[in-house]
Amino acid sequence: MIHKTKQVTIYDIAKTLNISAATVSRALTGNVDVKSDTREKILNAASAMGYSSNNFASNLRKKQSRMIGVIVPKLDSHFMAETLSGIEKSLNSAGYHMIISQSHESVAAEIKAAKAMLKNRVDGLLVSLCYDNNTTKHFDELISQGVPVVFYDRTLDKGEYDNVKIDNFKAAYDVTMHLINQGCNRILHITASQRRDVYADRLSGYKQALKDAKIAFNEEYILVTDLNPQYGIEAANYIMQMNNPPDAVFAVNDFFAVTCMKELQRMNVRVPEDIAFAGFNNDPIGTLVTPTITTVNYDGIKMGQLAARTLLNKLTEKISTKSNIVMAYELVIRDSSVKRI
Repeated sequence: MIHKTKQVTIYDIAKTLNISAATVSRALTGNVDVKSDTREKILNAASAMGYSSNNFASNLRKKQSRMIGVIVPKLDSHFMAETLSGIEKSLNSAGYHMIISQSHESVAAEIKAAKAMLKNRVDGLLVSLCYDNNTTKHFDELISQGVPVVFYDRTLDKGEYDNVKIDNFKAAYDVTMHLINQGCNRILHITASQRRDVYADRLSGYKQALKDAKIAFNEEYILVTDLNPQYGIEAANYIMQMNNPPDAVFAVNDFFAVTCMKELQRMNVRVPEDIAFAGFNNDPIGTLVTPTITTVNYDGIKMGQLAARTLLNKLTEKISTKSNIVMAYELVIRDSSVKRI
């Protein structure tokens, strides 16, 4: 359970070290009049005590910045653009504005962005987690200082955080079962870091569908990507070298599905006759290729609006209970997966 903690002040540091608050203030602002050993002692104490020099916590009680921070993995996807549109619409209608930062799929950059949001005195934070995140400390720090944090799409699967997402397990189960119903029994799944609930849940759904259809799970048909845009091509080359290639590919997103499919087609693989394809996220790219890509559709704009409204409710209504909103999704069946058996 996360508890709010009192903001550390220069007076707390002064009391701990038994020196004057004025000396602490001068040391923290880089005043050269403070002896180097005293300055070092003060800086070490400030760091250990969690001191933040931006006066955020005290200002928060007096007034709001009317700014909401948003941290996203990247801005280069149609889905992410839709969620940001939904967030902006809800925030603007409530008199708030947003500051956007990209983690570029790096936990180090995500931590840096979270700290920058705190220093910029945002009233709240919306986050879609990066690929390799393995810590919540940087978010817990904001929450402990009274800054509500809501995760969306890529979330934290813990009861102490607010989440907005879809049922990725069930969606992946439906995709896999659709491919099985088309006569496929060697389904290759292109996934990503299992640290993210999005990808872990989709892999679990894929496995459950195989189990229910009495198809043995085979590690050879699992490819883990670091979300590098070139991975679809690498996956196609891997498939062509397999002794027992798949008769279907279920990719973690539509971009990988398209790039893998196009590379295989270039090597004279027929889709869906030889290999059926399905993706995820209903990116417009899936309708611009032949055959069009089977996918899972969920409303990015609505997800952004729900995430923003959840955060606004916490700011205006002071709601302390945690929200776990699960949105609806739709399996969109297109030509890439229909074998017409």
